[in-house]
Amino acid sequence: MFKNYFIVAFRNFWRNKVFSLINIIGLSIGICASLVIYLVVSYDFSFDKFENDRDHIYRIVTTMHFPGQEFRNSGVPLPIPPAVKKEVTGIDIAAPFHTGNGEVNVSIAGAGKPVVFKKQKDIIYADDNYFKLFPYHWLSGSGEALKQPFTVVITESRARAYFPYKDVTEAVGQVISYNDSIKATVTGIVKDLDANTDFTFKEFISYSTIENSGLKNNMGWGEWGSINSASQFFVKLNPNADTVNVRKQIEDLQKRNGKNAYLAMSYYLQPLSDIHFNANYGAYSDRQANLPTLYGLLVVAAILLLLGCINFINLTTAQAAQRAKEIGIRKTMGGSKKQLIFQFLSETFLLTVIATVLSLLLVPILLKIFSDFIAPEINIEMLTQTNVMIFIIGLVIVVTLFSGFYPSLVLSGFKPVLVLKNQAFSNTSKTRRAWLRKSLTVTQFIAAQAFIIGAIIVTKQIHYTLNKDLGFRKDGIVILNTPWNFNDADGMGKRQVLLQKLKAIPQIEQVCLGGSPPATNGISMSTMKFNNGKKEIETTVEVKYADADYFNLYKMKLIAGRFPAPADSSTEYVINENYARFLGFKDPSDAVGKFVDRSGKKVPVVGVLADFYSQSLHTPIKPLVFTADKEYEATFHILLKPNSDGDVWKHAISQIEKSYKAIYPDDDVDYNFLDENIASFYKSEQNISRLLKWATGLAIFISCLGLLGLVIYTTNQRTKEIGVRKVLGASVSQLVALISKDFMALVVFAFVIAAPLGWWAMHKWLQNFAYRTDISWWIFPLGGILMILIALITLGFQTIRTASANPVQSLRTE
Repeated sequence: MFKNYFIVAFRNFWRNKVFSLINIIGLSIGICASLVIYLVVSYDFSFDKFENDRDHIYRIVTTMHFPGQEFRNSGVPLPIPPAVKKEVTGIDIAAPFHTGNGEVNVSIAGAGKPVVFKKQKDIIYADDNYFKLFPYHWLSGSGEALKQPFTVVITESRARAYFPYKDVTEAVGQVISYNDSIKATVTGIVKDLDANTDFTFKEFISYSTIENSGLKNNMGWGEWGSINSASQFFVKLNPNADTVNVRKQIEDLQKRNGKNAYLAMSYYLQPLSDIHFNANYGAYSDRQANLPTLYGLLVVAAILLLLGCINFINLTTAQAAQRAKEIGIRKTMGGSKKQLIFQFLSETFLLTVIATVLSLLLVPILLKIFSDFIAPEINIEMLTQTNVMIFIIGLVIVVTLFSGFYPSLVLSGFKPVLVLKNQAFSNTSKTRRAWLRKSLTVTQFIAAQAFIIGAIIVTKQIHYTLNKDLGFRKDGIVILNTPWNFNDADGMGKRQVLLQKLKAIPQIEQVCLGGSPPATNGISMSTMKFNNGKKEIETTVEVKYADADYFNLYKMKLIAGRFPAPADSSTEYVINENYARFLGFKDPSDAVGKFVDRSGKKVPVVGVLADFYSQSLHTPIKPLVFTADKEYEATFHILLKPNSDGDVWKHAISQIEKSYKAIYPDDDVDYNFLDENIASFYKSEQNISRLLKWATGLAIFISCLGLLGLVIYTTNQRTKEIGVRKVLGASVSQLVALISKDFMALVVFAFVIAAPLGWWAMHKWLQNFAYRTDISWWIFPLGGILMILIALITLGFQTIRTASANPVQSLRTE
């Protein structure tokens, strides 16, 4: 029986090649998009699922309360963990750790010169409790391996990188030196985690090493008011513990012990499952996922799949008349409605399987197109995973039922007596099916039109952010960072030597030393006070370091006073307009000569800068001060001459690298272009734009495939009518208009619905930007015109061909 179903299905496909091809292409695109999006989403949602009792594991994070604003930090003051262990109830395991990267020296007895690994990452100071929260497989040693100070546990991959032993356990007992200050003996080897995780650490130095070395003096070991994101603290709560109660106990600890803390702090228990998605606190791997983006991807997948299913429903129900006699004869010969439903569902299933096979061939192409958008771990090999195979099978079943169930009910419902008398279709049933097809077609074009509007607005906002005048020059500027330490007199001398070398490079137009560039993701904040004679105004202010050369290089506009003079410490401030207004000065020049209090030190304001954008346009302009302080000026700002012949900048970079290595032979050159840095602020938006453009193109393509199928069917049905009209004198243009008008009315109606939906969605999205483009009125007519033109082109292929045909061919037979 099933064999017969599939034989009939193949015959039907072959008889209706065009419609079958349209259905297969539409479904394959939807299935391919759904499959790729499933790979992306399932990968990100699979992070940190291997920990025991993971629902009870939390990271303690901090909110710092500055005057007028708050800042979130993933760390805690160092005295918090030991105090929590002693005084807070409801916690089963408390695991503090401190991240610390740097230079690693490995000495092997009898091997001669030590091997040096510079800028080594994934190193932490942890205790045994870390391994109770995050289970590793021990190759050598045990959970007691970090009991003593100056011990270290390393992963198998690090053991193979550091030591030449075939058996990695032979590394136990060897000594590793960190930053020339900590010598730790290897006491354990663990296998690298093979699950998806944000905890990518590979070297675990005993936490007690901090307390028993000079490290604690640089980390604020006993300071309740000092916080660093490197000092992390994880806890596993008792199953009966209440997170609100635990949080309150920790905050009570802070209040009792941190009375003299500079900042007010509150704490939050961040669930382990939130770490991979919450950019407010960061993670430890190279990338974090964005939940709204993931949900947006799921919506895109659902829409594209729905569009493919709509094509199938529309074309199948439209062809019902052609199969009416077949169904009538089957029923007359004893076929039941149930058998007919299975027949039509088997046809849908077979077509869906073909579309799925085609989609599997398209997956590698789509993964390559978006290779810089998705994690490198997401690849074609994931298709062999059990969960992915189950998803594919489930997708085939769902698409089969969704696409085929309604058409099978319609086709199997014909009455054989009426069918054989050519009375299968009453006017009521024809109208009902026509309205269904029209509704589904409108749904397709609503989705396509909404995608067009969204793509235009997102592109417009990205263009706005990348081309907006930020208040400073950003093109052709190289940012070169140098090694920096507090009170580094030798470093200051080296930087002055490098400054002279850079000035001698012909391709460099201007160079200066300073702090961070005008716009950067990382910021330094300080609380400042100003007494206007009536009250004391206190707020948090961003602090940057620069002198007059810096401002001249960036062409920053001074609207009052002067730039700060070069100095070895902060003795003068230049403030921005925003801070001057905040202090109550309507005329910026009135702020010059006033004194601002920073940590008890009164510093004069010598100038006021025109406002500029120091962060991305997501963030509003806030109070900011510039001061000259050579101790903090470790970054070179290099303006290159115009790149007229294409090789000027390339040669300049080569000379910069050569000059840098002459001063810092053991350090890697760390440079980047400022305009590229600023563009990276909007990487997420650029990815969304790419995704929207692809989704728009695919949605339009699938919708137009369906429209083409319907117009082919309609013109086939009206061939004799068209022939008669031509004989009676109708022109080709009149016939094209006659055939097209009903379809174009559907497209226009879809636009009327899609326009307000698109406006609402994009209005919500633009709220993420403090400074944003307008949703201009012309976007909507432009989107509508584009969709109408695409629809007209789609219709034109078939309507013009049909209207131009010789009427003799269509009228010669009844």
